[in-house]
Amino acid sequence: MQAARAVTQVMGGVRLRDALADVDDGAALRGRTLVQEIVYGTLRHWGMLDAIAGALVRKPIADPLLRSLVAVALYQLDHTRAPAFAVVDRAVFAAGELVRPGAKALVNALLRRYLRERTTIVEAVQADDVARWSYPRWWIDRVRRDHPADWQAILAAGNERPPLTLRVNRRVTNREALLQSFADAGIDAHPIGESAVIVTDPQPVTALPGFDAGAFAVQDLGAQLAASLLDIADGMRVLDACAAPGGKTAHLLDTADVDVVALDVDGERLLRIRDNLTRLRLADRRVAIVQGDAGAPASWWDGAPFDRILLDVPCTASGVVRRHPDGKWRHRAADVERFGREQARLAEAAWPLLVAGGKLLYATCSVFKAENEDRAAEFAGRHSDALRETLTFPADAVHRGGQLLPSPSGAGHNQDGFFYARFRKR
Repeated sequence: MQAARAVTQVMGGVRLRDALADVDDGAALRGRTLVQEIVYGTLRHWGMLDAIAGALVRKPIADPLLRSLVAVALYQLDHTRAPAFAVVDRAVFAAGELVRPGAKALVNALLRRYLRERTTIVEAVQADDVARWSYPRWWIDRVRRDHPADWQAILAAGNERPPLTLRVNRRVTNREALLQSFADAGIDAHPIGESAVIVTDPQPVTALPGFDAGAFAVQDLGAQLAASLLDIADGMRVLDACAAPGGKTAHLLDTADVDVVALDVDGERLLRIRDNLTRLRLADRRVAIVQGDAGAPASWWDGAPFDRILLDVPCTASGVVRRHPDGKWRHRAADVERFGREQARLAEAAWPLLVAGGKLLYATCSVFKAENEDRAAEFAGRHSDALRETLTFPADAVHRGGQLLPSPSGAGHNQDGFFYARFRKR
């Protein structure tokens, strides 16, 4: 029942993390984890699940909560090991509790018909792209247009479960010691990338050995490339614009002895930077946490230029939908252009803050060209003193220019879809 409520909230425009915050805090950890798994899975496959539900009824299901409840049950039937009879029984009971007593007969008939005719129904609805790929049509069309050779792989990767990827905090430990502590606790994990670890069976990170000691941070492999691509060195003054929740800030402080200004416009999210740095034993490094709009430097900048600027701009997060599947259903086509305007504003404001010879790394977690390559090319065209540098990625990181492609399960460099463009001021 809680999963259906959360899905309904997301489809109504609520962020997934906020919808899940309403899950009963008194429930056991295992119960909350199960609800989260069902909600994430239902949202990843919503296009298919909703199309199946539509094929099973004579007229569309008008009640949003009933619609979500049916999708949740269908997800469990197709993607979990839960016994079919138990899924049907729980869904029928929930229909009576959450919607109305009369909905019980409808849900029972609908799910039992699906169990009888599953193959035929799935084959029929797959003719529609929204059902087949489980993305809004505008999203599918944009990815197909932007990535004609890779669009199917990008969409498919976005519907897979992401790995639990950790970045070892080298200020606290090393990768070998962390892997040994996991092995001692019976946790299967393996090294990947320069300083990362993937935990084979995802689980609550707070229960992993070394969490309280700050031995690691949760960070995707694609995001972990930002620190090295920024090309920092000891003694530099670095601006991490749009820094919250602080994953890249922590990585910068872990990588070199630099002075970092961690900037974000959201005061509540700034608190997460401080919390993360404290856990990672980095709060005593040379870091200033500042609230301010990166697009309006006059309100926060002290006039001292920066040697490096990491501009990780707000975006649709289209490259990380395997981690945040609510994004593809909450966003609208017009959001891409809206974000594009904000990205251009932030880049224009940041460039004057950079010293001659300094470098700015433009970054997004998107796969849409309007947020990525189009913005980078437009920026270079406006600034004759901006030299775009060639980036070098790990050999097994699949990319097209500065665009990292989201990976399928088991990829050698299992990454989300990130974009990077680095500019040096002449």
